[in-house]
Amino acid sequence: MPRVLSETDVADFRERLCEAAERLFAERGPDAVTMRQLAADLGVSPMTPYRYFEDKDDILAAVRANGFNRFSEALEAARESAVGALARGTAVGEAYVTFALEHPHSYKLMFDFNQPHAEKYPELVAAGRRAQKTMTGYIEDALAEGLMRGDPEQIGLMFWAAIHGAVILELAGYLPPGGARKLYHGLDVTLMKGIRPGP
Repeated sequence: MPRVLSETDVADFRERLCEAAERLFAERGPDAVTMRQLAADLGVSPMTPYRYFEDKDDILAAVRANGFNRFSEALEAARESAVGALARGTAVGEAYVTFALEHPHSYKLMFDFNQPHAEKYPELVAAGRRAQKTMTGYIEDALAEGLMRGDPEQIGLMFWAAIHGAVILELAGYLPPGGARKLYHGLDVTLMKGIRPGP
């Protein structure tokens, strides 16, 4: 008879399974990973993962939600650590690049994979919205200080496209180490000049 699992046991195994899944999904792509492979990677029976997750998509949603939340925590902490809209924007940009380069598997699963039926996973939806908010919050600071003019969501998307492009180029080897940070700083200055209110 299977032993009764405590909440800690469940949380610990879910975390281990998500860590293994993140690596395998990033290395092979979600379509190439099976529940059997995940179980083998953890040294458990093929049916064990089903005690904790409904299926592979459920695991993928949990992995992505965890990534979005860790990403948001990093950007939120950066924003809170700086004083003034310009400093907050710089701090958030630095935190973005740092997170992406230090956690490339998480980053690719978060932003380079469109999960079917994501609406079925409330935790993933909430984590994605939180992450989106972190990418417009510092824009709202700049608008409030009169440093920019325009729609915060559209401006946030422009800055996100710039930083995401720079990060992906470095992760793919098209930029040397440190190239994403350097390129983003140039793009950041250029975008800021273009969005500044006129005389």
